[in-house]
Amino acid sequence: MHRGVLIAAAATALPLALPAPALAGENAVATRAGRAGEVAIELARQTGSSIIVADAQVANRAVPAVRGRMAPAEAVRRLARAAGGRAIAVAPGAWRIEAVPRSMATPRHVPVRTTSAPPPPQPAADPIVVIASKRDLRLGQVPGQVSILDRAALEAGGIGGTEKITQRIATVTSTHLGSGRNKLFIRGIADSSFTGPTQATVGQYLGDLRLTYNAPDPDLRLSDMARVEVLEGPQGTLYGAGSLGGIIRLVPNPPVLGESSGAIMLGAALTQGGAPGGDAAATINLPVTQSVAVRANIDATSLGGYIDKPLLGRNDVNRTRILSGRASVRARLAPDWTVDLIALGQSTYARDSQYATRDGEPPLSSDARVREGSNADYAMGQLVIAGSIGAIQIRSTTGAVRQHLAERYDASLDADSPRLFLQENRTRMIAHETRVWQPERGGFGWIVGVSYTHNATVLSRRFETGLTTAAATGVRNTIDEFTLYAEGSLRLRPGLTATVGGRVTHSQLGGAGEDVAAAVAFARAAVTADRTATTFLPAIALNAELLDSTALYMRYQEGFRPGGLAIESDFVRRFKGDHTSTWEFGVRHGRPGAGTFDVSASVSYTRWRDIQADFIDNSGLPSTANIGDGRVWSASLTGGVQLATGLRIEAGATWNQSRVDMPPGELLALVARAFPVSQLASTDLLDATLARSMQVPNIARFSGRVGLGWNHQFTDAVHLTANAWAGYVGKSRLGIGPQLGQWQGDYLDSGADLRIGTARYGVTLSMDNLTNARGNRFSLGTPFGTAREQVTPLRPRTVRLGLDARF
Repeated sequence: MHRGVLIAAAATALPLALPAPALAGENAVATRAGRAGEVAIELARQTGSSIIVADAQVANRAVPAVRGRMAPAEAVRRLARAAGGRAIAVAPGAWRIEAVPRSMATPRHVPVRTTSAPPPPQPAADPIVVIASKRDLRLGQVPGQVSILDRAALEAGGIGGTEKITQRIATVTSTHLGSGRNKLFIRGIADSSFTGPTQATVGQYLGDLRLTYNAPDPDLRLSDMARVEVLEGPQGTLYGAGSLGGIIRLVPNPPVLGESSGAIMLGAALTQGGAPGGDAAATINLPVTQSVAVRANIDATSLGGYIDKPLLGRNDVNRTRILSGRASVRARLAPDWTVDLIALGQSTYARDSQYATRDGEPPLSSDARVREGSNADYAMGQLVIAGSIGAIQIRSTTGAVRQHLAERYDASLDADSPRLFLQENRTRMIAHETRVWQPERGGFGWIVGVSYTHNATVLSRRFETGLTTAAATGVRNTIDEFTLYAEGSLRLRPGLTATVGGRVTHSQLGGAGEDVAAAVAFARAAVTADRTATTFLPAIALNAELLDSTALYMRYQEGFRPGGLAIESDFVRRFKGDHTSTWEFGVRHGRPGAGTFDVSASVSYTRWRDIQADFIDNSGLPSTANIGDGRVWSASLTGGVQLATGLRIEAGATWNQSRVDMPPGELLALVARAFPVSQLASTDLLDATLARSMQVPNIARFSGRVGLGWNHQFTDAVHLTANAWAGYVGKSRLGIGPQLGQWQGDYLDSGADLRIGTARYGVTLSMDNLTNARGNRFSLGTPFGTAREQVTPLRPRTVRLGLDARF
């Protein structure tokens, strides 16, 4: 970060380091006189806002005290005028103080002093705290790639779900099966297209509690979120199982003590060639007593459909409705101790599927003769106790999760015999973590934590025709994990820090078949499994902070997933756990989103053993197996440049090269059986088989994104914020095996949004898919119709008009 650039946020003084929004009408402000940069820190803390002083000369200018009862916007403008700058509202509750251009500046008569001491040097400390580090590390101290989406980025153009993350971070991808059913991947670590018994490769968290274990991404609405943090690469030491590719951490805004505030967002959308949609969200923060506050939000959205099913005489069948809510209570038990209660729930109803027939007529239509779709329900509760004893920080989180997903797929054998396949995934999870840490003191910092997770998942299946219902083989998986982890960092010399850590996890796994056919039920060894496993995950890293704004790092990290039971035809069989080992080297310069220039680059190599992945078995049903060992190379580059005052361009790209070693013989035999006998004489069977079995699925070799942001101040109160972006997703394979070797991807997505208004009221206009591209995000809709050449197109061009208000 350039010397003199300062971000002051009130929440940096809290253990969570959350940027609380400045929503109250007026605040009592009383700062000391001093340098503008120091006064900005005081002012931000007193008003609960974020203030950026983007010019070193402005930050070092002496300013008088700011005192009185006033709105946060007025307080920031007074500070800016006193420092000879101007305040620009970059988001609700967030301001940027910049130097006034010479053409706008008015001469100031400053008394000439014969002697004047030079201003003290600007502090070089970087106040961006990475919450996902679990020990309040500054961004420059984290030996790895970190991407942070702040509240402004998450709310631009309307509140969304996971697609807000995948659109803005090139290294994060999704299967696009449907809201509440997707699997997420980071970098080149992807396993399969379906949500089966395998654990996710990406750890998703709300605060300190994981969202899922071996269930799909719930696609939570990112309403009233302070930020989203993405840590790339394995995070096994701090996060354990299921973080092979990295973690995504949602950081909600906590209740603010002593404040009454609220916000409302409304929007209406039109989709070209489809049905209209709309959304509404509301947030309120209320004090109960001086030491207790409540915060709640509700979010509802309706996404208009755009897929037709002409054989059923139905249009725009894939409308999706989502209702989400979250409530939290914070109580301050003592000056340094708080208790938080958090509850959230979300219901997602997709009326029908979102896939289409490739080259279908009319376009964006499906030839299915049954009604498909899904229902996804998610609920979570958390109890968080946080505090400190001297310099020692303590945080304990206990929570429970309930997730239910019901999916309907077309499984018709022929046009005259419509048949429906129904699959239900019921998950229950209880988790606890307590960690104790000490931020760096005297060049040494450490963390020690314990955790326990219990997860039980039941996967049941059945087929339905117009007259009959037949149960198919299902499976139940349970796991109990007991974990102890520790990490410590030592400053070897100024600017050079070494980190060493380790995690020991003892897992108890169990499972059994569900609705197993009587003919095979006697083979109990095939339908039950109980075993234990102990895993140790080491980690080492070196981080060199050069000058004021550049850091180099290297790290070694491991990750794992336990095994389980999977279904193949009518049998239930075991698959082994998998394990990754990753070396990564990277460099960072500047502060992302601020300053004249910033860049971040990394290169990583991962050795992946006993890869767990899904395929289609001989009965046409998804199954899971270990497909062999693999190697994944990944490189990423992101950066930004300030082109002019208020105008900034940002770009990012990722490259992945993955390969599976020789797949196991049973998988090759399965692929071979899928080839027609007529092709075997003229086709090298091994080459044809390997072409569909040796690439890690769902990961494009190249993906990239470029975005342009513009902020313009019309008056002291009215400002305009505009963003435009375009992203390219390269080609990837749907999966492994005979049915899933199709190509997907190779499309361009784009969007733009603008907001004009004050810090309290605004009007938003946004457009998605500017070029109205079709693309193919996912080459699957139903696993029983792989011969139909299925595609999942982008949502057609959609325009949204929105209103927002804060009080």
